[in-house]
Amino acid sequence: MLRLSRKGQYGVRAMFEIARGHGNKPVPIKEIAERQAVSVAYLEQILNKLKNGGLIRSVKGPGGGYVLSKKPEDVSISAILNELEGPVAITSCLDPEEGCVRVDGCVTYMLWKSLGEKIDAFLRTVTLKDLIAGTLFNKNFPPRAGSPRRTSRPRRPEAKKLKVKSSK
Repeated sequence: MLRLSRKGQYGVRAMFEIARGHGNKPVPIKEIAERQAVSVAYLEQILNKLKNGGLIRSVKGPGGGYVLSKKPEDVSISAILNELEGPVAITSCLDPEEGCVRVDGCVTYMLWKSLGEKIDAFLRTVTLKDLIAGTLFNKNFPPRAGSPRRTSRPRRPEAKKLKVKSSK
């Protein structure tokens, strides 16, 4: 099973909360933590990385919290995950820190590299605005596995309802 780390999951969820408040007021870390069931201490680490990466900024003082540095439509899920986890490397051989000594003779290297590139390309097309609007699968993405496909067949006309006379 291919899994995203908790840091990546919580980071996207935190950014979603901050994006929902975009243009209104800063979102306090305590509010993000409560809404997303994440500890404040762990969230501080994640938000500091996102702040250092220029995706958010903090506002100090009463009424302070976090705000996006860009519009929600300008922040991709890929940018968030890259900041928190680095580039997509679905196997250790693709991880720049680990590398692989068998790259030239490996039969699966290009397979994993291509899959990682496709995942990242998809994540670059999804923005915080998509998450807020709930329009993720209204884009031209293939349907999720197991989800019903939409067809262009016309709907069946509804059966005519019979009027029942009351016996009053």
